Amino acid sequence: MLRRDKSFSRTLKLSAACLALAVPSMAIAQEAPQGEDASDAEIVVTAQGRSQLLSDVPVAISAVNAETLQNSGANDIRQLNQVAPSLLVSSTGSEANGSARIRGIGTVGDNPGLESSVPVFIDGVYRSRSGIGLNELGEIDRVEVQRGPQGTLGGRNSSAGLISIYSKKPSFTFGGTGELTYGNYDFMRAAGSVTGPISEQLAFRVDGVYVKRDGFYRDDQNGRDINNRDRYFLRGQLLFEPTDALSVRLIADYTFRKEECCAATYVDRTVNQFIGDLNTPSTVGAASTATSNNIINVLRDLGQPMAAFNQGFGRNVSVSPNRLFSGETKDYGFSGQVDYDFGGATLTSITAYRQYRSGQASDTDYGEVDILYRAPSDDAYRQFHTFTQELRLQGEALDGKLDWLVGGFFANEKLTVRDNLRFGNQYGRFANCRVVSGGGLAFAYNPAAQSCITPSLRPTVSGALGAAGPLIISAFDRLDTMNNVGTTNDRYFQNGTNWALFTHNIVHVTDTVDLTLGLRYTKDKKKFDATFGNDNTICTANQAALASLLTTPAAATAGAVIGLSCQGNSTAELNGVSIRDDRNEDQITGTAILSWKPVDDLLLYTSFARGYKAGGFNLDRSALKSPVPTFASLGGAQALVGSLQFDPELVDSYELGAKFSNGPFGLSVSAFRSDFSSFQLNTFNGTVFLVQNVNGCNNLVGGPNADTDQNLSAAGTNFNAAPNTTGSCAKGDITYGVRTQGLELEASLTPARNFRMAAGLTYAKTTYRDDLIGTKNGAPLDSALRKLPGDNLSNAPEFVATSSVTWTPDIGSNGMSGLVYIDGRMTSDYNTGSDLFPQKEQDGFAVFNARIGLRGADEAWGIELWGQNIFNQDYAQVAFNSPFQAGQSSAPFVDSQYPGGRQIFSQFLAEPRTYGITLRGKF
Repeated sequence: MLRRDKSFSRTLKLSAACLALAVPSMAIAQEAPQGEDASDAEIVVTAQGRSQLLSDVPVAISAVNAETLQNSGANDIRQLNQVAPSLLVSSTGSEANGSARIRGIGTVGDNPGLESSVPVFIDGVYRSRSGIGLNELGEIDRVEVQRGPQGTLGGRNSSAGLISIYSKKPSFTFGGTGELTYGNYDFMRAAGSVTGPISEQLAFRVDGVYVKRDGFYRDDQNGRDINNRDRYFLRGQLLFEPTDALSVRLIADYTFRKEECCAATYVDRTVNQFIGDLNTPSTVGAASTATSNNIINVLRDLGQPMAAFNQGFGRNVSVSPNRLFSGETKDYGFSGQVDYDFGGATLTSITAYRQYRSGQASDTDYGEVDILYRAPSDDAYRQFHTFTQELRLQGEALDGKLDWLVGGFFANEKLTVRDNLRFGNQYGRFANCRVVSGGGLAFAYNPAAQSCITPSLRPTVSGALGAAGPLIISAFDRLDTMNNVGTTNDRYFQNGTNWALFTHNIVHVTDTVDLTLGLRYTKDKKKFDATFGNDNTICTANQAALASLLTTPAAATAGAVIGLSCQGNSTAELNGVSIRDDRNEDQITGTAILSWKPVDDLLLYTSFARGYKAGGFNLDRSALKSPVPTFASLGGAQALVGSLQFDPELVDSYELGAKFSNGPFGLSVSAFRSDFSSFQLNTFNGTVFLVQNVNGCNNLVGGPNADTDQNLSAAGTNFNAAPNTTGSCAKGDITYGVRTQGLELEASLTPARNFRMAAGLTYAKTTYRDDLIGTKNGAPLDSALRKLPGDNLSNAPEFVATSSVTWTPDIGSNGMSGLVYIDGRMTSDYNTGSDLFPQKEQDGFAVFNARIGLRGADEAWGIELWGQNIFNQDYAQVAFNSPFQAGQSSAPFVDSQYPGGRQIFSQFLAEPRTYGITLRGKF
C-alpha cells in the first residue's frame, strides 16, 4: 500500500500504547462471584464439540464472556471488533450486507449469492449470511470466535473461521433482569428477561429488546435523519430435562427492524490525500485540465451543492429529492436441540428453520443529482428460507484413549432476490453531459439544453462527429429522455442443498500427547433461475440505431452511447426473459492437530487444515455480457448463463501455537499461514459489481507483471495494451492467489479478585500473489482488478491491537461495588476498497470505549455512565466508486495515483461518539 511504510512507526507506537493499556483479548477470565478468586472461573468452550477449558483447546479461538460483552456495549457482532484483534466486522450499503473478516479474509460486497467466509452460528444454528448477526442478540452467555478453516465438527463449512454465539439458557431458579438506557442522538434501549421453572423438569426463559435512535446523517434536502435505529427483538425458550440423560431445548425468536440505512458522503482530499484534484471543477466550455474534473461540473450544474465535495468527515449527506433509504427487515426462526446420553455415547440433534427477509430502498447514486435509485416496495427484497438438521454422536473408546465424534449435516436454503433498480429522473441529461463535457465536444456543453448541447452548435457537433454525426446526435436525443426507466422487477431464485458427513477424533497417544484427526465430505448442489422485468426501450433503440457504426471509425463513440443507454444490461430486450442453470460440487476437507502438554500449565500444538467455501451464482444480470451487443446477437440470455457461475474457494492452513495458563495469568500465541485458491472476490467498479475468482500463476504467458495495467489509457507510464492475452496462465502453472500469514498474541492477567487486564495483538500479512489470474482454467484477471497483484487485501490491516482494563472495587461493607472499564482497538493503515485504489486508503486509528458505574449487593441494581468511541475518531468503514460518476479518462489522471482516471469516490462512515446512562436491575 502506498502509505504503509510512512505510517509504520506510528503504528508501532499506537500498538505499544494499546498493549500498555492491557488489551481485552477474547480469552479474558469470567467474572468471579464476590469472595471467589477469578482465576477459578476460566471460560469453558465447545470449539471441539466437547466442553473444554479454553486453555486446553489446541486451536486458535477467542472467547468473550457475558461480562465483557456488557462492558464493551456489544449488542451485535460488530462490537466484537473491540475485543477481538483478528476479527473485523463492517457494513456497507445495507446492514444485510454486513461482512465479518478473520485474519484479513472475508466475503466482500453486496451480493447474496456469495456465502460467508466467516459464518455466524447462534445456539448451534447456521445463519445464512453473516450480516444477519447485526441484529440485536438479547442475553448472551458467551461468543466464540474460531480462526482458520472449520467444518469437521458439524454445521456449515467455512474457509476463514466462524463466530458462534450462545444465548443464556432457561434456569430452574426464578429470576429476571431489566435494563433502561438513554443516550445522545435520542438513543433509547429497553431490555429485559425472565426465567424460571414451570415444573421440576421444565423451565422457561423470555428475552426482549427494544431500540430506537436518531440517525447519524442529516438529509437536509428531504428533512430527515439517516442511519437511525428502530427495532425490537423477542426470544422465548423452553428447557425440558425429564431425566439426567435427556435434555430438550426449544428456541423461537423474532426480530423486526424498520430503519433508514445506509447513506454515504463524498471523499475529499482532507480525508484522503490521493483524491488530489478529482473534486475540482473544470472551466465551463473546456474539457478537463491537468487540475480539474469535468464530472464535478456536470454534477454541480445539475444541482449537486459543491460543499458536499469538501466536507471531510461531515455528516450532511446529499440525497436526491424524494428518494429514501427506508428499509424493513424481518428475521425469525425456530430450533430444537435434543441431547441424549446413552451411557457410552451422547447423541445431539439440532433441527432449525429460519426465515430472513430484508427490503432496502436507496438513493443509489449517493448524491443530489437523480441518477440511480431503488424505490421502497414490498416487491423488492432479499429473502432466505433455511432448514438445517445436524446430528452428532460422540463418546469414548479404547479405555478412554479415544474421544470420537461422527455426524451429519443437511441444509436446504431457498434464496430469493427481487430488485427494482431504476435510472433516476436526471439520468439521461447526466449521461449526455458526461460525454459532451469530457472531450472534444466540451465547446458545446450546455446542461440546460437538449442532450446537453447548445442548440445553435448542434450542426457543429454533428459535423465534428463525421459521417456518423446525424445517427449519434439522434442517439444522444433518445438518451436524453432516458429517465425513470429500468428494472420493473427482476427475480432471482436459488435453491441450494448442502449435506455433509464428518468425523472429529482425539487420540490420547500418551497422558500428555494428543493427536486430533478430522475429516469431512461435503456435497453442494444449487439450482438457479431468474426472470427479468425491464422497460428501458432507449437501450434497444440505440443498439439498433448505432449497430452499423460499431465497425467504423465512430465505434468508440457509438459504443460509449450504447453503454450509457444499457448500463448493467438494463434493457427491455430482457423483459419477460427467463434463464436457468444448476451446479454440483463435492469436496473432502479435514484437519490434523498434534498437541503436547509438557506441564499442566502449558499446551503446545501444531495443525493443518483444509477448508472450503462453496461456489455459486452471481445474482446480477450485468455479468451476463458487455452492455454493447444485443443478447440476440450472442444467442440469447440463456446461452450466456454460464458466465454467472463462480468456483468454490479452497484453503490450506498451517498453524503452530502455545497456550499457558496458571490461574491469574493466561497467554496464547499462534503463528499461522493460509493459502487460498479460487478466492472469491466481489468488486464494484463504478458501474457494476464484478464477482471474480482469484488465483495465482507461476509463469504468466506474458511474463512477470503481465497481469497489471496501472492506467486506463496509453498516456500512462505503465500501460498494458493486451492484458487479456499476456495475463493468462497455463493450467500447470496455476497456484494459490491469496496468502494470509502472521502472528497472534492474547494475554490476560487477574492480579487481584476485582482487577482484570487483557491484551491482544495480531500481525497478519494478507496479500495477493505478485502474478494473478482469474479462473482455475487460467483466464486473465478482470482489468478492473489491476491493482491487486502483490498488494494487501482490502480491510486487512497488518497490525491490530486490542486492550481492556476492568476494575470492580468493593465499596463499603454492604456488598456494593464500583465499575471502571475501558477498552481500545488500534488498527494500522488499510485499504477499504476491494479494487485497492489509493483513494480508498484508510489511515491507522484507535477507538476507545469506557464505562463507569455503581452496583448494589449481588448486582441487584446498577447505574452506569458509558461512552463509545469516546475520542470521536473519524474513519471510513468502506470507500467506493461513486456510481457512474467518472470524468474523462486522460492525462494526467492516469498514473498509479489515479487508476480510476477521473472517477470520484464516496464512503460509508463509522459511527461517531455516543454516550449515555444505563440503569440495570435483576432479581
